[in-house]
Amino acid sequence: IATQLINMENASSVKEFILLGLAENQAVQKICFVMFLFFYMVIVAGNLLIVITVISSQCLNSPMYFFLCYLSFVDICYSSVTAPKMIANFLVENKTISFVGCIAQLFGVHFFGCTEIFILTVMAYDRYVAICRPLHYTTLMTRRVCGWMVIGSWVGGFVHSTVQTLLTTQLPFCGPNKIDHYFCDVYPLLQLACTNTYAVGIIVVANSGMITLSCFFILVMSYVVILVSLKSQTSKGWHKALSTCGSHITVVILFFGPCMFIYIRPSGNLSADKSVAVFYTVITPMLNPLVYALRNKEVKSAMRKLWSRKVGSE
Repeated sequence: IATQLINMENASSVKEFILLGLAENQAVQKICFVMFLFFYMVIVAGNLLIVITVISSQCLNSPMYFFLCYLSFVDICYSSVTAPKMIANFLVENKTISFVGCIAQLFGVHFFGCTEIFILTVMAYDRYVAICRPLHYTTLMTRRVCGWMVIGSWVGGFVHSTVQTLLTTQLPFCGPNKIDHYFCDVYPLLQLACTNTYAVGIIVVANSGMITLSCFFILVMSYVVILVSLKSQTSKGWHKALSTCGSHITVVILFFGPCMFIYIRPSGNLSADKSVAVFYTVITPMLNPLVYALRNKEVKSAMRKLWSRKVGSE
C-alpha cells in the first residue's frame, strides 16, 4: 500500500486536499470547536473507562465483556482518525491535508469502522448462544473461540479497508482539490477524480453494502431467533434476556442506521452525507459507554468497586 501511495501521489498533480468541514461561518466554527472537543474528550474518557474496568474486574470475565472491551478500544481508535483533525480545522484557515494523510485517513476510517461492524455482529451471536443455547454456552464461547472471533473482525476490517484504499489510489487527481467533508472518504474523493469513476463507485457500493447489509441481516436474524425462543419464558425471563440485549440493540441502531444510509447507495448529496457521518464517527462512539454503563448493573457495580479501590489506595 505504501508503494502504491507514493506512485499514485507522483502520478497525480494534486499533492494536498482542502477539507471544507461542517461549517463555513466563523462563529459557528468556534461553537463547533467547543462542542466537538467536549464530545471527543467524552469518547476517549468513557471508552477508556470501559476498557480499564473490564480488564481490572474479575467479575466481568464473560465473553460479552471481552467483546465490549474491544468495541470500546475500536471506538477510541475510530474517532481518533477523524475527530482531532476536524476539531483543529475549526480554528485554522488553512484546512489542508496531504495526499498521503488523506489516503491514510480513508484507510483508518474503513478499517476501524468495518472492524466495529464485525465486533457488533459477533456480540449478537454471543447473545444468541447465551439465550438460545445456555447449556452449551461455556463450550461454544470459550476464550479461544472469542479470541479468534476478534482476530477475524480485525482481519476482515483490514481486508475491506485495503480494497477501498487501493480502489481510490488507482484514480488520478488533477484538480480541484476541495473535499466537501470533514474527513477523507471514498465518495468525496471519487467526485474529485479526473476520470470516469462509475465502475469504481459500483465496486465501492458493492463492497461496503455487502458487508453492512449481510452483517445487519445476521444481527436481525439473531434477535428474531432470540425473540421466538423467549415465547415459552416467563415475564421475568423475558425481562432478564431483553435487558442483556437492549444495550446492544441500541448501539446497533445508532451505528448501522447512518452507515447504511451512506454506504449502500451511490452518493449524490455530500452535504447530507457529512452530517449523517457525524453520527457514526462521533455520536455513537460517545454514546456507547453511556448506553452500556447506564443499562448494565454489572458494569456499574464493577466501576464502583474500581473507584472505591482507587480511593482506598490513596
